[in-house]
Amino acid sequence: MSRSPERLTILALGLALLAGPATAAWADPGDDAVAGVEDVVAPVEDVVAEVESLDGAESESRQGERVTVALAGDVLFALDTAVLTPRARQRLGRVAAKVRADSAGGTVRIEGHTDDQGDDAYNAALSLRRAQAVRRSLQGTLTGVAFQVAGFGERRPRVPNVVQGRPLEENRARNRRVEIVFTAKG
Repeated sequence: MSRSPERLTILALGLALLAGPATAAWADPGDDAVAGVEDVVAPVEDVVAEVESLDGAESESRQGERVTVALAGDVLFALDTAVLTPRARQRLGRVAAKVRADSAGGTVRIEGHTDDQGDDAYNAALSLRRAQAVRRSLQGTLTGVAFQVAGFGERRPRVPNVVQGRPLEENRARNRRVEIVFTAKG
């Protein structure tokens, strides 16, 4: 790039405009300096804030007014079952308190998910049974709340189960989960 006086003047003018009016006084572009102005357009995507517990067993994300609390399947259930563990009941008690405090009302969705191991039909049925078990537990503490339950099996992974042709157990564990989704107060 050549360092012609015209280029340096345009660069100085651009920097002065970016810096603001207080520093623009030192830049003297002269009468014959002309620079085009273009609109800067940048796409804005939805911001999703996510917080994860230190043990990785629970995470909470918020996208607009939608709150999603994800609980690890390994914390909620023993392998290949839909029976809640005692530890799961404690976690679900905290989730129920959060829904009670923060929900704007409306339907609470409970979505079950599995990893990619096993038959698709079996995983879909297991994820639904697990979501139903979570609903039953929450119904006991959240009276007057409408629930919607779904089991997605392995169709909606959070992270890839297999990376570069190799299965990753830590990713599979993150995909085994139940999500509680509700609308927060505005």
